[in-house]
Amino acid sequence: MKHRTALLIATMIAIAPTAWAQTENVETMKAPGHASIKGTSRMTATVDSIDAATRTVTLKTQQGKMVEVEVGPEARNFDQLKVGDVVTTVYRESLSLSLKKNGTEPASISEQPSMERAAKGQKPGGTLGRQVTIVADVIAVHPKTKTVTLKGPKGNIVDLVVEDPEQIANIKKGDQVEAVYTEALAISVEPAVKK
Repeated sequence: MKHRTALLIATMIAIAPTAWAQTENVETMKAPGHASIKGTSRMTATVDSIDAATRTVTLKTQQGKMVEVEVGPEARNFDQLKVGDVVTTVYRESLSLSLKKNGTEPASISEQPSMERAAKGQKPGGTLGRQVTIVADVIAVHPKTKTVTLKGPKGNIVDLVVEDPEQIANIKKGDQVEAVYTEALAISVEPAVKK
């Protein structure tokens, strides 16, 4: 399963270069003991040519750039692709940091992957994502340099910059920080618009 997921990730990443970005939306939020940032990018390209023998698709971006993508066997319904089809990718990611006063749980890291493929007979597409949650211990607070030193689950030490004076005043040695990182990539294929 890991190997298959890695191949699918590689395929999806290959067809979502940032050069295709049409729109980008970034939102930030701050509250006492909490901060988050979310971003969304949308990319679109048109299928210019298909080599079924090598499962290679040439896509043309809206800027006219040609990109070759090798579509792995884990991508269903390759035979449904047609020249002129429109490929749309939507990439979302978010990071939230939450302060846990006088934290008592052990430092930890966990990851939850998710994957959904198009049903058989439909145009290729699907979603791929993951959520990573890390709990780290606050081992030092440095108000003058606006940094908090965190010790992660594997013993690694990280200095986190905290620009907001109210936020840093609320953090003490012995607290914990929970970071939740989420990313998802959705790919859809629509038939060419008939003129």
